[in-house]
Amino acid sequence: MIRTLEATIDKDGRVHLSEPIQLPQARRAIVTILEETPRIPSTAQLSEEALAKDWNRPEEDEAWTHLDPAQ
Repeated sequence: MIRTLEATIDKDGRVHLSEPIQLPQARRAIVTILEETPRIPSTAQLSEEALAKDWNRPEEDEAWTHLDPAQ
C-alpha cells in the first residue's frame, strides 16, 4: 500500500503528520522537503501579461459562459 500524507517537519527534524494514521506494523517512508512557499517558474511570470491581454477580453468571457453553472 502506498499512501501520501501531508506533514510538517519542525526545526529539530521531528515529522508531524497532518492527520492520524494507523499502520499494521512499522513501514518505510520517503520524505520530500518542500520550499516554504511554492516557486512560480519564471516562464509563467513572463507570459502572464501577454496571456492576460488575450484572456481578459469580453469575447473570451462569452466563449466560456457555457461552463459557468451560475450563468
